[in-house]
Amino acid sequence: MAMTMTQKILAAHAGLEDVEAGQLIEAKLDMVLGNDITSPVAINEFEKCGATKVFSTEKIALVLDHFTPNKDIKAAEQCKQTREFAHKHSIRNFYDVGEAGIEHALLPEKGLVGPGDCIIGADSHTCTYGALGAFSTGVGSTDMAAGMMSGKAWFKVPSAIKVVLKNSLQEDVSGKDVILHLIGRIGVDGALYQSLEFTGEGVASLTMDDRFSIANMAIEAGAKNGIFPVDEQTLEYCRDRYRGEIRRYVADEDAEYSRVVEIDLAALEPTVSLPHLPENTKTVREAAGLPIDQSIIGSCTNGRISDMRIAAHILKGRKVAPGVRCIVIPATQQIYLECIREGLAEIFVEAGAALSTPTCGPCLGGHMGVLASGERSISTTNRNFVGRMGHPESEVILSSPAVAAASAVLGYIAAPEDLPEGGKA
Repeated sequence: MAMTMTQKILAAHAGLEDVEAGQLIEAKLDMVLGNDITSPVAINEFEKCGATKVFSTEKIALVLDHFTPNKDIKAAEQCKQTREFAHKHSIRNFYDVGEAGIEHALLPEKGLVGPGDCIIGADSHTCTYGALGAFSTGVGSTDMAAGMMSGKAWFKVPSAIKVVLKNSLQEDVSGKDVILHLIGRIGVDGALYQSLEFTGEGVASLTMDDRFSIANMAIEAGAKNGIFPVDEQTLEYCRDRYRGEIRRYVADEDAEYSRVVEIDLAALEPTVSLPHLPENTKTVREAAGLPIDQSIIGSCTNGRISDMRIAAHILKGRKVAPGVRCIVIPATQQIYLECIREGLAEIFVEAGAALSTPTCGPCLGGHMGVLASGERSISTTNRNFVGRMGHPESEVILSSPAVAAASAVLGYIAAPEDLPEGGKA
């Protein structure tokens, strides 16, 4: 039976020769992930079931990243419960403040996830690891608890949408623009419980960070997962990093897809999603001039070192516009350190931006950038729902790091090409 990449990975982990869309299977897991918000709920269920040990001390990762460093007493209690559970069960991959980072940037960086893996995480953006050719998907905390106990999870095998990428991106256009464009075309439920499988000669032109950004937001199209083929770039990224065995799955030529979507990368422009849904996309040219109060550069979508370099390149020699707050959040401690070593941190501070320790923080209205009534933020995060970043009467506009940095300088939505020459706004 012909299968997609996702179906082949699920079949292998279920011990079956083949699977088909809609089939219910039980699959073995290579990694179970939780954070400081979702882990306490899973821990409560774990203990309520009378479980006394985890299935593996190495295949569970607990990352304190959402409300950390602790923003209040409740956040502190959640982290304490997770910390105590990790110590009690000798969880090897436990990451606390000072060594942690935003989970979906941290796990690939640490080599904990890789090609061919089957991964669940009690966070919807667990689909990020599809960039590496893994099947990874978000689940509820109860499923996380079951995964920690048994090392297995039930899945309904998804059908798939084939996304064919052609040519290569223009300057100042990135993976974030690709996924915003795709969501704008198919809608927030356009891939509901399906796999978004990215193919085509255009894939080779995308960096790994582009792919992480695209896979990260597959959930914003309603997808079960997003996945890229394993190519030389993937293997180079995993070399001397990934701790497991690389398993390379290739979709069959006659695999069945529910639809095919073609994207000419060369035709894409810098794109934004206006309030209050990721599908409400416009090119920057169409949305240019809309004033902002805040610019956020970071998150599990766009907090990697390439994102930091892009933002620093634009901010160097310039100043954040009066009345605008610019907050830069490197996704991990390693990326934070690289920002310091490369002089990016100095550029951010001199430009008038606040440079934060790694945290999810403002993305979910947690802290480090919560919005008041009537305020508008441009952000490299992944969701712009009503009240997502604070007050229900605030607004969030999604963009790439290049657009977020240029907008911070000018005080309104703008592309890098809109900036005047000479390092002054």
